[in-house]
Amino acid sequence: MLRNSQRFRIRGVKTNIPFLLNVLEHKQFLSGVVDTYFIDENPQLFQFNPSQNRAQKLLNYLGQCMVNGPMTPFATDIPPSEIQPTVPELPIAKAPPPGWRDILKQDGPTAFAKKVREHNGLLLMDTTFRDAHQSLLATRVRTYDLKKIAPYASHKFHNLYSMENWGGATYDVAMRFLHECPWERLQELRKRVPNVPFQMLLRGANAVGYTNYPDNVVYKFCDLAVKNGMDIFRVFDSLNYLPNIIVGMEAVGKAGGVIEAAISYTGDVSNPSLEKYNLKYYTDLADELVKAGTHVLCIKDMAGVLKPRAAKLLITALRDRHPDIPIHVHTHDTAGAGVASMLACAEAGADIVDVAVDSMSGLTSQPSMGAVVSSVANTELDTGIDLHDVTEYSSYWEQTRNLYGPFECCKTLKSGNSDVYDNQIPGGQYTNLQFQAFSLGLAEQFEEVKKRYCEANLLLGDIPKVTPSSKVVGDMAQFMVQNKLNTAQVEDRAEDLSLPVSVIEYFQGFLGEPPGGYPEPLRSKILGDKPRVNGRPVASLQPVDFDKIKEELIEKHGKRIRDVDVLSSALYPSVTDDFLQFRETYGPVDTLDTTLFLAGPKMAQEVQVDIEKGKTLSIKVLAVGDLNKNGQREVFFELNGQLRSVMIKDEVASKELHFHPKALKGVKGSVGSPMPGTVIDIKVKDGEKVEKGAPLLVISAMKMEMVVNAPCSGIVQKVSVEKNMKIEGEDLLLEIEPIPE
Repeated sequence: MLRNSQRFRIRGVKTNIPFLLNVLEHKQFLSGVVDTYFIDENPQLFQFNPSQNRAQKLLNYLGQCMVNGPMTPFATDIPPSEIQPTVPELPIAKAPPPGWRDILKQDGPTAFAKKVREHNGLLLMDTTFRDAHQSLLATRVRTYDLKKIAPYASHKFHNLYSMENWGGATYDVAMRFLHECPWERLQELRKRVPNVPFQMLLRGANAVGYTNYPDNVVYKFCDLAVKNGMDIFRVFDSLNYLPNIIVGMEAVGKAGGVIEAAISYTGDVSNPSLEKYNLKYYTDLADELVKAGTHVLCIKDMAGVLKPRAAKLLITALRDRHPDIPIHVHTHDTAGAGVASMLACAEAGADIVDVAVDSMSGLTSQPSMGAVVSSVANTELDTGIDLHDVTEYSSYWEQTRNLYGPFECCKTLKSGNSDVYDNQIPGGQYTNLQFQAFSLGLAEQFEEVKKRYCEANLLLGDIPKVTPSSKVVGDMAQFMVQNKLNTAQVEDRAEDLSLPVSVIEYFQGFLGEPPGGYPEPLRSKILGDKPRVNGRPVASLQPVDFDKIKEELIEKHGKRIRDVDVLSSALYPSVTDDFLQFRETYGPVDTLDTTLFLAGPKMAQEVQVDIEKGKTLSIKVLAVGDLNKNGQREVFFELNGQLRSVMIKDEVASKELHFHPKALKGVKGSVGSPMPGTVIDIKVKDGEKVEKGAPLLVISAMKMEMVVNAPCSGIVQKVSVEKNMKIEGEDLLLEIEPIPE
């Protein structure tokens, strides 16, 4: 009776079914000891859980795709493949073999690190579940496809040091673009891979965000991550700023995770003419990280510029200095020398190197797993991994990669690029920078963007480049191309330029202190009288009130708020709000297969959707109606044999033609947009007096924010835009009547 009541639906009228469910599930009722006062004594029987109505919400999502096209913006014109990837077969009901996670759980992080160091042979970390697709497919691979291959990895690659599957950009992108919860990804993968350690990328005091957070946020994040299945934390800071790294290390240690402190590699230790980032710079940093208590020492070569000879010099020096600490090396294969560099690291004494499965390797991703496995086979560095298993694993990912054609880096990146040794663009940023350039109308000038990237780096002081410092350099480079500026012009006009927010905040000290300090007089010119941060940026920040955040989320989104939602909101407030609202509106879209999620269904196509174990929806699109007077179309479905329909607003047909005026060139008070984007904040109003250089509004495009400053002192005559309005380059933002100087 309980099961029938749970599944029974009557549309359009209220019933007493929620009350009956509460009665049937009540412990006192089930015991049989009830009397006529049972209902009076249990008023909670009338507290009903709202229906999830998941099927109808999914129909709304599919209807939106049918009428208005993909709800996740595509970066290329390559459609998603319609082929469902074939998962390699595994033995039925057989538990996976023991792995390194069993050792970690039994002996703890310190003993785990010791056994890694004592291990004979080269250990591998597989980046396929995180950095590989972040580098090649704009971080768009969904949990749906990761879950399918996870059991195979658990059985066949049980001797991996770790699987990297979380952190970095995956946290943000999961909610922002894939409309799924990153914590649920971690939980689902942990169920399927109990034996291999999971590894994540932790941006020190930035956690998994792009700014600094109060320490209690970082500590809470690490605590929840360990409780949800994370094991090893690669902790780094984008400027190698030691105080920021140590915050992350201490948070991981307190949570019970394995601390893998990372040094972000830049420059070339094999070139004696490059003195800033020489061998001593890296060995001194390593000494500090070992002293701070790291379990594993990592060299994070985020751009793939660690040449084989430099690799041998660096790893040999670190191994001689710290014979008992495991060394783990990360690289990208942008120039095509990744396999050679990793082999050089292994021969010089590295214990672990990063690889990606063959079909997800190369270019801006990691070196090929199969190539490394084959290269050390039958030697003292043998990985113990079967090449046949790598081939089967690669076959799945080759098919899966085709599902993500709309984000495929090979649309624009056809081969390796050795110019990375000059521009040092990180592998994880390279394709995102291309897509960002495309959105800003700079697609044909990408080579120019790469050249300006080098110049921007030197303008900023020649810094390590990895999120979020790489974003600062990228924003500056695109700003220079957009505004046709060279180095000398930036230096000369620094006081008057409306630089990207990230650049201004970097010079203010919000990322920490860069190696060698800030370039002067450029810093003083840019900041003027703006405040500066000395020392650790978050030292003065007040702890986040998690209880208050939870209250606010419950008020906005209802009672189904979990601790992980609260933490997501602390890290990404607006993104989390949008995600929770999207899920409430469109339901569990993460249960749709990837082609269906990205492109929507075809007419008369019948699909099966498993929304939970034992509950499958059969959905078929029947028709899309004509446009009605309200600008809507009715989309008709067959759901489990019953006719259903949803009303969807046709966004294209309903949109009125609107031509926004352009700023007048040569007119000082006519303020135009420096780039296409969205107005996210307006700081002035009509009639307000402004001083030259005062902030007027903020524009955002592809995570790059730019403050538009007043070109002159005067009175604001008219603000021509509204908040959340989309604009093009040179669109008129506002008009100022200049005050004579």
